[in-house]
Amino acid sequence: MDGKCFVIGAGDLTVGTLEVSKKDFVIAVDGGLGYCSLLGVEPDLILGDFDSVSPEEAKAVEALEQQIPERILRLPREKDDTDMLAALKEGLRRGYRDFRIYGGTGGRFDHTLANIQCLLYLKKHGAVGYLVDGTGMILVLMDESVEFQKGLEGFLSLFSLTDESVGVTIRGMKYPLEQAVVRNDFPIGISNEFTGEAAVVSVEKGQLVCMLQFL
Repeated sequence: MDGKCFVIGAGDLTVGTLEVSKKDFVIAVDGGLGYCSLLGVEPDLILGDFDSVSPEEAKAVEALEQQIPERILRLPREKDDTDMLAALKEGLRRGYRDFRIYGGTGGRFDHTLANIQCLLYLKKHGAVGYLVDGTGMILVLMDESVEFQKGLEGFLSLFSLTDESVGVTIRGMKYPLEQAVVRNDFPIGISNEFTGEAAVVSVEKGQLVCMLQFL
């Protein structure tokens, strides 16, 4: 699938517009439905148990359910998957492999952590996901490298999800690393700085959360 899957959650929204092409697919997750009009997008699918929508939004969902039921996926309130994970699974089922998640951070800390775990779920299922937060984003690296273009300003922090992430290398940034071991009980990877040069971050074996804040 060439397009991207945009997933709009009910966390903090720190962007005002969203550029969506005809190839893309937009999923509003529960209370994220309220953000869609602010972003100027119409969701292709509205999914959730709808425990965080306003009474007006609940009525709108019920009306759409009568008119175009294929655009509503109502989930039970008691379930193993979070609404966000269910949305990502639906996007995967439809063939998408590039996911951009908005409204997936802030609010309850447990929801943010769960959404970071969802990024790892995507990675393990042959996809890539980004938690987008205004001028920043979060992604997960697993046994791979990621490159950053020249001219970036801001900070990058790395945290190991596994006990040890082995062969961690950082080049082109203020604080380089070469074949280091990063553990999940010591935050040595916090607050590195872009220098304006092209940069590379890689891990040979392990899983890293990569948090970016651009200036």
